[in-house]
Amino acid sequence: MRTINVSQITQNIKEMCIEANHCLTPDMDSALRNAAGTEKSPLGRQILSQLRDNLQIAGDDMIPICQDTGMAVIFMEIGQDVHFEGGSLDDAINEGVRQGYCDGYLRKSVVRDPLIRENTKDNTPAVIYYEMTTGDSVKITVAPKGFGSENMSRVFMLKPADGIEGVKNAILTAVKDAGPNACPPMVVGVGIGGTFEKCALMAKKALTRPVNQRSDIPYVKEMEEELLDKINRTGIGPGGLGGTTTALAVNINTYPTHIAGLPVAVNICCHVNRHAVCIL
Repeated sequence: MRTINVSQITQNIKEMCIEANHCLTPDMDSALRNAAGTEKSPLGRQILSQLRDNLQIAGDDMIPICQDTGMAVIFMEIGQDVHFEGGSLDDAINEGVRQGYCDGYLRKSVVRDPLIRENTKDNTPAVIYYEMTTGDSVKITVAPKGFGSENMSRVFMLKPADGIEGVKNAILTAVKDAGPNACPPMVVGVGIGGTFEKCALMAKKALTRPVNQRSDIPYVKEMEEELLDKINRTGIGPGGLGGTTTALAVNINTYPTHIAGLPVAVNICCHVNRHAVCIL
């Protein structure tokens, strides 16, 4: 049994909140560089160049990549041989978010009640997901999610008879309806199967998979590649101003489901797809 003091979780999450909001992950940086070289529209190339300039300035000067520094989504993958001490794990995670957003001078965007709308002034509480794994390590993923793209999320409760073509049409519908509102070029996270809430969680987590890493399920890999091609043929383009680079990746996760259902969730992220990963 390995013991971890929750203060270590707080410190790591604080640092990860700041990192994710200032620095692009290597896979996203590479994807944007490649897009700038393959984009066919002159205006699209100009927009991609401006986005890259913004990212360079953000990293060099420690200025947030985007003014919307998001709601903190935290994925905790905890080995079953880990024991936490020193207090509540939930409290430690939220303290890390509070310190990261306050000490990092990041915009506080969370309201305490969805209807009364009073700002909590420290960007807490975070949205936290726990998953038990084998072993004695802890994997933390911090994914600040801005709501320009989050508001474009969709869940489709399809009929089994709709099949794979129905799934593809649903994903394309979500992307086309999002248009420029998701700050393209976008990353499209998709969850297929499970239940109403399970497919949405899979779609969210799919966004944290490196954009240069395809599914290891052959038919899913083919669907990811086909949909990326079709999305980039919509002409939405960088910034929604036209072009051949509407998406940088389509990441699909699947899960078993009921004989009577075919749930599909689409969670779109903007061109920065912010996240930071740490393994303790």
